[in-house]
Amino acid sequence: MEEKVKEDLKKIFGFSQFRGNQEPIVDNLLGHRNTFVIMPTGAGKSLCYQLPAVVSNGTAIVISPLIALMKNQVDQLKAIGINAHFLNSTLNKSESTKVKNEVLSKKTKLLYVAPESLTKEENIAFLKSAELSFVAIDEAHCISEWGHDFRPEYRKIKTIVAQIAPNLPIIALTATATPKVQQDIQRNLQMEEADLFKSSFNRTNLFYEVRPKMKNESKKQLIKFIKNHKGKSGIIYCLSRKKVEEIAQLLQVNQINAAPYHAGLDSAIRIKNQDDFLNEELDVIVATIAFGMGIDKPDVRYVIHYDVPKSLEGYYQETGRAGRDGLEGHCLMFYRYEDIVKLEKFNKDKPVTERENARVLLHEMAAYAETGVCRRKFILNYFGETFEKDCGYCDNCKKDREIFEGMEYVLTAMEAVQQTNERFGIEHLVKVIIGETNDYVSSYKHDKIEAFGKGNHVPEKYWTAIIRQAMIADLLEKDIENYGVLKITPRGKAFMDAPHSINLYKDHDYENETDTDGPEVVERTGVAYDENLFELLKAERKKVARSKGLPPYVIFQDPSLEEMATVYPTSREELAQINGVGMGKVAKFGSSFLKIISNYVEENEIETASDVVVKTAGSRSKLKITIIQQIDRKIDLDEIADNLNVSMGELLQEIEQIIYSGTKLNIDYYIENIMDEDREDLLHDYFMSAETDRIKEALEELEDEDFAEDELRVYRIKFISEHAN
Repeated sequence: MEEKVKEDLKKIFGFSQFRGNQEPIVDNLLGHRNTFVIMPTGAGKSLCYQLPAVVSNGTAIVISPLIALMKNQVDQLKAIGINAHFLNSTLNKSESTKVKNEVLSKKTKLLYVAPESLTKEENIAFLKSAELSFVAIDEAHCISEWGHDFRPEYRKIKTIVAQIAPNLPIIALTATATPKVQQDIQRNLQMEEADLFKSSFNRTNLFYEVRPKMKNESKKQLIKFIKNHKGKSGIIYCLSRKKVEEIAQLLQVNQINAAPYHAGLDSAIRIKNQDDFLNEELDVIVATIAFGMGIDKPDVRYVIHYDVPKSLEGYYQETGRAGRDGLEGHCLMFYRYEDIVKLEKFNKDKPVTERENARVLLHEMAAYAETGVCRRKFILNYFGETFEKDCGYCDNCKKDREIFEGMEYVLTAMEAVQQTNERFGIEHLVKVIIGETNDYVSSYKHDKIEAFGKGNHVPEKYWTAIIRQAMIADLLEKDIENYGVLKITPRGKAFMDAPHSINLYKDHDYENETDTDGPEVVERTGVAYDENLFELLKAERKKVARSKGLPPYVIFQDPSLEEMATVYPTSREELAQINGVGMGKVAKFGSSFLKIISNYVEENEIETASDVVVKTAGSRSKLKITIIQQIDRKIDLDEIADNLNVSMGELLQEIEQIIYSGTKLNIDYYIENIMDEDREDLLHDYFMSAETDRIKEALEELEDEDFAEDELRVYRIKFISEHAN
């Protein structure tokens, strides 16, 4: 058998020798022993079950979570002469029957099945009558609710396999499993006795980098980064379909060969975009996380997370799609804490335990993004590996970091762990150390211990970073049984007995960090802009407004000025690309603003990098054109909202974007139906004299007049359209 295995490895798969743990894994499975494989993306997991399937009698069942990728795997196997099929909901009755007949006639070596298909009675009956060799569970982290892609149907696999053939050996494989997830998988599959093969999580060829996410600056950096990697393959991950479409469009109008990929696309388009990327017809694919699982493209040179992922496991697996050929791979993430807060809000409707699990995973992700520690060290510690030295190959190792002596701090943290009997997690320990009294702290009498309040001279956030760095130094570790609870390691006990000097790194404060060159740049509510230029533009706006007898906000709103002071547009075309501007406003008000920006750029020797100016696809999307056409036909706004299947609020938002970009719309026909002339005059006088057009302030000012928010928004549209466009 051993000779046959080596022969098929070369003859069928084209490899002269095994890599890493592949050989003992294959031997273990062929010896009919349960096998658990934890192996990073790109290290050759698939071969660990494909080769044993080829040399064994019967058919191996491969349970895989993504239907779209089964075809990809089966096509690859068929291309090298292996009889493989998939059984899932995409097949019609006759196709399913054909696949089943191939299996029953013992021609099929691998049958890929979705977990949902596995639960169907007809499929269970069919598999009971087939000759099976073993069961492979791919992406096994889906079993664990602590994993990054939890699927409830995965937790039923063991029961179903027991019904089909109780003594079949099982091989479970995953690219990402913390010690907690590993334990959860083994318990659920009742394979605690399985032989574990765990490869190092260290992908030495990947460079990890995190940059602060700022509205327009990040888009500019994104375009610049991709243009600096011209002709190379890259993946950009976004969390929502809407963001995928937006970023793909942004890249396309900046002459980057990119396309979107998400579950909402027509399947033919999705498959074409995937194939074009694999066949190098496309340089960049912008995708939700569904893209890339199981796809074997070895030369992806960069993976960019435009949105922060939901967990460090997810992040690790997605970055693992870069550099699978062993050559360089750049892993860049844009981060802001607001994204973490937003993701927490999305979890609010989940059951309590699931919500709490998701919260813990998100906070681990935030800690990775904000840490000043070597990023490779942080990742490996998360997966239960200790990495002694700094890697020298991540953004933190490459730049000067603020280091401070940490011996006393670490001792205080460890005393808090010891005095609370090693039964609590980071959040509780930090509350104790800073001396914050709450019901939870008081109920355990932790306000009476010596460590209580000992660190109240240092902010709460610092203590979180200190405790995490004590974990990375292997002085503290997570208790697997009670997730999040911290315990002191043997090395930690030795440190407490004989304390020694220890260097700690200050965390990043991305709210106040920026990489933008040029004069002093400040950040306001997530937008970085040049404060001096902003003040000059504001003064010009006031001057123009006075000459026209209009409120300043009618000329350009603050966000538009902030964007001008961020990307320095010096031509009419560039100015028209600014949000809330458009060619109409450029023609009416633009020349004096362009003159100020051009002079400022020249005086301060600012490189405007016109090749990375963020060009957008323009505001007249299909939706906007439809709205304009229907308003021109004087169709009632409520009816337009119904026609487009959007809420009234969403419709008004679209109309506001149209008029703020300089397009004139006449909605008098609608206003005449909802308010009389006196109320119109009242609103006209208010908006003409107001310093801002914010609806909240209008509601407060006009409280006695009993206006509804939608009424004010509708009249504001008329006012801006008449006076600014």
